[in-house]
Amino acid sequence: MRIKPEELSRHLQRGLAAVYVLTGDEPLQMGEAADAIRGCAREQGFGGREVLEAEAGFDWGRLAAEAQTLSLFAEKRLIDLRIHSGKPGTEGGRVLGDYAAAPPPDTLLLVTLPRLERAQLSSKWFTALERAGVTVQVWPLEGARLGQWIEQRMRSRGLAPAGEAVAVLRDRIEGNLLAAAQEIDKLLLILGPGRVTADQVAASVADSARFDVFKLVDSALEGATGRCVRILDGLRGEGTAPAVVLWALSREIRLLASLAREVNGGRSPRQVVQGRREVWERRKPLVAKGLGRHDRAVWQGLLLLCAQTDRAIKGRERGDPWRLLTDIATRLAGAPALPETKVC
Repeated sequence: MRIKPEELSRHLQRGLAAVYVLTGDEPLQMGEAADAIRGCAREQGFGGREVLEAEAGFDWGRLAAEAQTLSLFAEKRLIDLRIHSGKPGTEGGRVLGDYAAAPPPDTLLLVTLPRLERAQLSSKWFTALERAGVTVQVWPLEGARLGQWIEQRMRSRGLAPAGEAVAVLRDRIEGNLLAAAQEIDKLLLILGPGRVTADQVAASVADSARFDVFKLVDSALEGATGRCVRILDGLRGEGTAPAVVLWALSREIRLLASLAREVNGGRSPRQVVQGRREVWERRKPLVAKGLGRHDRAVWQGLLLLCAQTDRAIKGRERGDPWRLLTDIATRLAGAPALPETKVC
């Protein structure tokens, strides 16, 4: 069975299939669809999860062995298979076909693929998977469909777009759903729930020439410590709310902390980032560069510093929020921690 991404939530409410296939090249929709399936599986008792990265040289016997092993235990498990090239090859096609012919009990298979060509969609292995479960085919959103997605996203976050608010955001994000989602979250952070006008959207997404939070994050990933300090000075001088800056930094650090767990497993930063669809393609080299700068313990420490900064911004803890933000950004960029200052 083949369904659209917007139909997935309703489908999951009716129960889980044995096999799910996600295919497409739009990272936000792909990532959220996979998260929805994994979340539903956890709610239904699938407590175990095995991630298999089918890269060059992958041993396809692992999939068959994993399925057989899982059936020996009472715990329900999810096999998260990621075929980055979209081409399992002769052996992989055979193994996938065999699996689809007789899915093991108490096991859910989630297969993630890039956008496939017509020939791949009609291949034996793909049609076998599709017959065994559900396929979610993700396409880039354009025109009216993009506007509908933005409006639905805003309303789901408690924002009520008025006038040309949706059109302004649609025109500025140029089809990048990740950017749209970030801007919607930022609008909610700045304005709170309620009515949002076109002027408010335009003010939020307007380019601020040299100094904005997204440039700050990218500069930190690049390792440009001095530029980070200059951008923070500019943001402060322009009256940017420190909560907005913290939102951008902490969002990136949470992602890096998550990626660092996979690096600890022996994979390179490039391999880890390449397999994560929530990272926009153009940013993957930059994120990989930042990820390779620190180990997992440092990323966890930065998350704690973000929490401290949040308390300082809210007045629940002593400390200068802008100094703490500078410490976060420069440490992300590779500089040592700023020396502590005494509070009189």
